[in-house]
Amino acid sequence: MSSEIPKWTASGDWFDVCSCSVPCPCIFAQAPTNGQCEGVLAYHVRNGTYGETSLNGLNVLALSYFKGNIWAGETKASVAFFLDERADHQQRHALQMIFTGKAGGFMANFAKLIGEDRGMNFVPIKFEVAEDLASWSATIPGKVTVAAEALTGPMTPPGKRVQTLNAPGSEVGPGTVATWGVATADEVTAPEVRFSWKRKGNSSKHIPFNWTGP
Repeated sequence: MSSEIPKWTASGDWFDVCSCSVPCPCIFAQAPTNGQCEGVLAYHVRNGTYGETSLNGLNVLALSYFKGNIWAGETKASVAFFLDERADHQQRHALQMIFTGKAGGFMANFAKLIGEDRGMNFVPIKFEVAEDLASWSATIPGKVTVAAEALTGPMTPPGKRVQTLNAPGSEVGPGTVATWGVATADEVTAPEVRFSWKRKGNSSKHIPFNWTGP
């Protein structure tokens, strides 16, 4: 097999649910609410190809923890990845290359923020996002349950979303639109990668991603 990285694309939905208060300061390139941020990052590839290999419909979840302002170079994150078990051999290779940053693109820059790799496992992942961005959720049976509803309030027009443009700390790359939400579920039980918590009512945000590489 050639070691040359093929041209690839991946676009779809990303969201997180974390321990910060609403809104999570990390997306504004500021220090986390309590000086540390712990959460779930969820990815759904709507459309993607890695060379001739289709990535359509595949999901990835990451569990993450860091202390300090990660965008200011103060710290690096501890991260565990969970990849979609439905992926065949070629798709698994593609997902591993992209999400470790070895295939270039935005995730190559994101990988520089990871200081501790807590492993990469293949598991069943369910991912849902409402077309009107009213809600989003993801589950790994027995390990992860995260869900959020779009943030709203007395001054939010009906059906409108609370959004941030061109956030300086966007987790999926520049030029994005982040839609804010509030977590209705945030439960993780993954002792094999040393992550465990249970909470709700904290920050969540949805951002579409569109990556190319290498």
